Amino acid sequence: MMGDPARGDVLVLNVGSSSIKCVVFDAALHEVLRGGVDGIGQQAVLRMGVLRQPVTAPDQGAALSLVLDSLEAQGVALTSLRVTGHRVVHGGPNLADPLLVTPEVRAEIDRCAPLAPLHNPHNLAAMEALATQAPGLPQVACFDTGFHANCPEVAQRYALPPDCAEAGIRRYGFHGLSYAGIVTRLEALAGVLPERVLAFHLGNGASACAILRGRSVATTMGYSPTDGLTMGTRSGSIDPNAVLRLAGERGVEGARDLLNNRAGLAGLSGGISDMRALEESDASDAAFAIAHFTYWARRHGGSLIAAMQGLDAVVFTGGIGENSARIRAEILDGLGWAGVCYEADKNARNAPRLHGDGSAVTAWVLPAEEERVIARAALDLVQA
Repeated sequence: MMGDPARGDVLVLNVGSSSIKCVVFDAALHEVLRGGVDGIGQQAVLRMGVLRQPVTAPDQGAALSLVLDSLEAQGVALTSLRVTGHRVVHGGPNLADPLLVTPEVRAEIDRCAPLAPLHNPHNLAAMEALATQAPGLPQVACFDTGFHANCPEVAQRYALPPDCAEAGIRRYGFHGLSYAGIVTRLEALAGVLPERVLAFHLGNGASACAILRGRSVATTMGYSPTDGLTMGTRSGSIDPNAVLRLAGERGVEGARDLLNNRAGLAGLSGGISDMRALEESDASDAAFAIAHFTYWARRHGGSLIAAMQGLDAVVFTGGIGENSARIRAEILDGLGWAGVCYEADKNARNAPRLHGDGSAVTAWVLPAEEERVIARAALDLVQA
């Protein structure tokens, strides 16, 4: 086995359609170094620790080479690693728990590629590149869909004939690594994990999840990450016949581009997908986009509370969830009927604990810790 087991450094890779993110953890899961490449195929920028520099990265392969070279320049060589963990967006119906990457696992991830065409192929390319450069380095795949794999079948199935479900057309849910991290972190902060948790992962991609006794029982994203809440550029929930009309008028690719890249906050506001920019704008379209975002978060939140038959805690994470006091307030204000109460000064400070003493329903702001979840799972597998 490659690397020094006593040292136990873990490299976590998140390879997407336009970026590569990496984090190095030590054996105690303390973060050692963070970096990556943004803007792959365009005006790419390499980040590694305090380093920032423009680079040429026409594709993910070139970007990964830059990341690995930069890591080595910072003293993190492949030979110093115990294991590499990969975030894989889609595990399909058969891959849920973290797994050591084998030819069979790679083949199954490849079979899921049509379900996540902007992510799974790039995840595979990174695994194959590392296998070539460091054939003795164990690799572990962690699946963003895995946390939702045990949702009740009634929550997973669409009202379609069985052959559709057998073909993989069902609700999968995403952001699962983030929600798994919330369970661990919330239990540590609260002392005892609340039984019924409504979690919001709010960023450019946004979803909500009903977590009952530590397990997902319902979530807003479905067959793809486009379903559910209003997002930065994704439409969220939309009537299937409206999608068919768009496909008829614009073609399938035109409809796909609209629903994934030109809808959501950007579509409502005239092109602004960044929540910070919307909050700073005086335009009426910007205000409406924010109202749409928070209305549908509250509305979906009510549905998830019903799935749990009650509520004990609300948690916010993700870039918007962690940093926008206004968005949190508008969502929490709309959930007062469910017993939610928070303190405005704590919310304004982005404090981890938003509620006061004696609150029947607690409210929290927690950082998204997908990378640490992956690192822990990867270490657990190679140390088993």
